[in-house]
Amino acid sequence: MTFAIKIENLAKRFRINHAEANRRGGYRTLRDSLAQAVSTTWQNIRGGAALGDVEDFWALRDVSFEVQPGDVVGVIGRNGAGKSTLLKILTRVTEPTLGSAMIRGRVGSLLEVGTGFHPELTGRENVFLNGSILGMARSEINRNYDQIVEFSGVEKFIDTPIKRYSSGMKVRLAFAIAAHLDLEVMLVDEVLAVGDVDFQRKCLQRLRDVTRSGRTVLFVSHNMPAIESLCDRAVLLANGKVDAIGDVDEILNRYHQQNRVQDGPDRCIRTLTNRPGSGNILKQVVLLDPSGAATDHLLLGREFRLRMVLEPNRVIHNPVIFIGIDDPLGQRVLSINTPLTDSWVQTLVDRTEVECRIPDFPVAPGEYWLKIALGTNHETIDAVDQALLFRVENAEMFDEGRGFHRGSCVARSRWSVVG
Repeated sequence: MTFAIKIENLAKRFRINHAEANRRGGYRTLRDSLAQAVSTTWQNIRGGAALGDVEDFWALRDVSFEVQPGDVVGVIGRNGAGKSTLLKILTRVTEPTLGSAMIRGRVGSLLEVGTGFHPELTGRENVFLNGSILGMARSEINRNYDQIVEFSGVEKFIDTPIKRYSSGMKVRLAFAIAAHLDLEVMLVDEVLAVGDVDFQRKCLQRLRDVTRSGRTVLFVSHNMPAIESLCDRAVLLANGKVDAIGDVDEILNRYHQQNRVQDGPDRCIRTLTNRPGSGNILKQVVLLDPSGAATDHLLLGREFRLRMVLEPNRVIHNPVIFIGIDDPLGQRVLSINTPLTDSWVQTLVDRTEVECRIPDFPVAPGEYWLKIALGTNHETIDAVDQALLFRVENAEMFDEGRGFHRGSCVARSRWSVVG
């Protein structure tokens, strides 16, 4: 089968000159500069810097994988894993030290805000300039021009020089160009981390449309729900090497398992103290696994257990506790509160530990923030918007041999034929 992207034994080395870095600091006289020039010349004659002054750093090493036409592949990994370096090699921004990277078809990339824009040209002129850089004919750009401008939301400023655009306006226009032109391969690096929430939603929807059109996409992101939603396969990079390649659910589970090991158990328990401007009654929140141990992840369809510690500074009659579960873009996915239960206290007086349980947690796989609030029917007494970050992992739920893949929530149901 022919490939869209083929990477073989790819490696990229950067040289760190510690001596040069040390020389840059502090005040330097003319005598210092002349002495450095003589020393540098002598080192070059000898064949390089002094031993120990230069360190080789391999951002990538022995990276190999293929992407087939029409595949949507996510590239994930911790900061410094080599993700952006990989994309810069694919887009010819930098050359590899070893190995090769080949792409078949016309390529569009979105690596940084406004890459390829000329600051003195208007937005309109930059649409045509950037499109030409991407290999598009003028007729193709004309055909898509109205859609590009409408999507970007900068119609009012389209004849204003780019140098007067804000960073958000630049990224909106840059993404609109890359997403609407007739490209066969798209390389996208963290576009969903830039711009406001509405723009991020538009980007995600546009990327969904692009993936459904049969184009090949290599998508680098720390937004795991976006990776889950858009990609069928994923590549996990670690320390510049390929750690794993495979089904997106399998790779994401491996990635989160590694992060839990590296981050340690302390991040699973959130202490909520000394919050200015709050009631400071909500003191601690912790998510529990079935054994009662602190955790930062749940399995799809399993029990949700959240324990909170409350220390009221006054008597609170008819207390109400609210829990909101939000996705990374701030959209409310699920709401839970005590008025919907018949087993809740009428008065809070002293330190109290409260536990909330949901037998079959219905939220789909992904990362979520917990918002918690304490109040009465008439007022909010204390609230924490992002009390805890946790993850729901895919799991067997419907006895079908597979997990859940699309949507925000999932629920068991009973079906029957009527009549």
